[in-house]
Amino acid sequence: SHACLYCYITSYIPNAFHARLKKDLFRRLKKEVGKVDTYISMSNSSDPYTPEEEELGATRKCLKIFKEKDVPLLIITKSSMVARDIDILSDMRASVSITITTLRDEIAKKMEPYAPPPSKRLEALKNLSKAGIPCSVRLDPIIPGINEGEVEKIVEAVAPYVHHIVSSTIKPRNDSMKRMGAIMDTAAYEWERHGNTFYLPREMRFEMLKRVEEACRQHGISFAACREGYKFRAKSCDGSHLIPSYK
Repeated sequence: SHACLYCYITSYIPNAFHARLKKDLFRRLKKEVGKVDTYISMSNSSDPYTPEEEELGATRKCLKIFKEKDVPLLIITKSSMVARDIDILSDMRASVSITITTLRDEIAKKMEPYAPPPSKRLEALKNLSKAGIPCSVRLDPIIPGINEGEVEKIVEAVAPYVHHIVSSTIKPRNDSMKRMGAIMDTAAYEWERHGNTFYLPREMRFEMLKRVEEACRQHGISFAACREGYKFRAKSCDGSHLIPSYK
């Protein structure tokens, strides 16, 4: 896995940073995928292009199944490896969303230790866009004192290659809050607890999101915010409206 410090799935999935294949994955997928009457999002709480994929090729095999069944697909990843599959994706009803939280490779290495650096993700976006695959970016999470100061620069950097940006502020749980303490002073903020999740104060969150929204407006990119209560005008939050021929 990419072992991101801010990852929230470690609070409810045992051994979450250890990627493993589902039992009998491909046979089951071929059997079940025909029953789907909506797009498939791959993947919301994990990543289809973890380092293990380079050896396993499991995601590529899944893509071939989706293509055969003409399944609308949204890929969500923070890996440049997605560009490897341009030959399949360019002939599918597919859109790709790449997470970029910073333009600084050295900061990304601390936050997302096993993910490809942002410089490689930008190159992947460029190649995907050049191939005619509609792309979006997830500027998520925004972290005060870490990457909030560069949100406008991130939008500017990705603007030539994307149609949509979805953004969200950091929402740690107990375990990820401890991990984030390695790179930020978590005690400096007045966190608001909602269930098992900690939110930054509403005014602070909205101020950061507004900056992203304004930068998107200046570059003609649609904007959405995830799990924030922040109103937006984009056709979808996750960028699924970019999937060709999908309604």
